[in-house]
Amino acid sequence: MEALTRDFFLFLSKNNFLNKLAQNSGGNFAAGKIIGGTNFQSSIRFIRELNKQGLSVTVDHLGEFVDSKEVANERTEECIQTIEMIKKENLDSQVSLKMTSLGLDIDRDLVVQNMTRILDTAEKNQVMVTIDMEDVPRCQATLDLFKQFKEKYHYVSTVLQAYLYRTEADLADVSDYNPFLRLVKGAYKESPEHAYPEKKDVDENYKKLIAQNLLNGNYTAIASHDDQIIEFTKEFAKKNNIPNDQFEFQMLYGMRNKTQLELVKQGYKMRVYVPYGLDWYGYFMRRLAERPANIAFVFKGMVKK
Repeated sequence: MEALTRDFFLFLSKNNFLNKLAQNSGGNFAAGKIIGGTNFQSSIRFIRELNKQGLSVTVDHLGEFVDSKEVANERTEECIQTIEMIKKENLDSQVSLKMTSLGLDIDRDLVVQNMTRILDTAEKNQVMVTIDMEDVPRCQATLDLFKQFKEKYHYVSTVLQAYLYRTEADLADVSDYNPFLRLVKGAYKESPEHAYPEKKDVDENYKKLIAQNLLNGNYTAIASHDDQIIEFTKEFAKKNNIPNDQFEFQMLYGMRNKTQLELVKQGYKMRVYVPYGLDWYGYFMRRLAERPANIAFVFKGMVKK
């Protein structure tokens, strides 16, 4: 049943008609519930509200698989302006982005040029930029770019996905770079050739990756709504004398709000992933596909006043 639910929402995420409909009419409906707003400026008030509650933030301008150099350059400019505004407004926020939004599918030199401009701005303003992981065909290119940028910049991090067989080796490969890593289960539809098909195997690999990265002494962001994963992390950290300032929990905006605040009260750093922009529909469907329980979390968030 879980596999059917996942496939259903992944299928919906690729529906162009529904995506266009959402862009034209759904932005205001989703703002303040599952996205910050249709642009960064309109998201600031929601970020301030989260910060006041002791919650840190990472923002993401939604949109990927850009096939136009002009659009990739526009996304770059927008990201630079966002970083500068985060600093100016004194927000407790980082930035997340995808390499395909900056031109990865167009030209490698283009994405390097755009990302260099972004990271120059990030270093100047001391704002962390996380390179989100995408699907399998783009995984190696993303990691290669991360390692290239990490040799020059401090304020850059990336993401590893627990459902891929390759990720344990990838973790070992990047460990020498003293990385800030966000560890996730994974949201794209991948074949059994590349990914664990069973949830229990994904969960076990996820725990293994969390443990290894913490033992490596690297800063670890555990991005999960799963109570089992959260409790595992807490217990592992206590057992191995890993300080709370070596890791953080991350959750999606509009989901598990009560749990987020409880973690803050318990003394853990909690970061909320706040997407913004018109291309929110595909993101929303993939989040529902990740875990059936997210459906209930989203419904509660949507109907709250």
